[in-house]
Amino acid sequence: MKCLVVAMILVLAVAASLAVCQGSEGVTCGSTFFSSLVQLIPCRAAVSPFSPIPPSDACCNAVKSLGQPCLCILVNGPPISGVDRNMALLLPEKCAANFEPCDIMK
Repeated sequence: MKCLVVAMILVLAVAASLAVCQGSEGVTCGSTFFSSLVQLIPCRAAVSPFSPIPPSDACCNAVKSLGQPCLCILVNGPPISGVDRNMALLLPEKCAANFEPCDIMK
């Protein structure tokens, strides 16, 4: 059973890393879901549920570098453990990144 879970995780990680992200406006993200997620690791503390911690400079640099299409794809993608999507949506505003708001898919 343990091997099956590990195999499923690996398959999902590979599939996610092979898919190139594309935003709702047709703007290509230029990154894979997995690499975009890794790029936002500095933001983990700022997007944890009920976190009072503001985004760090490293987080804001990552958000600005990543761009709006990739951020929106991450926010609208599969659930990410320990990440509050609403807090993630506030990152561009908190980081003074001049992004359009993400369309939230329900």
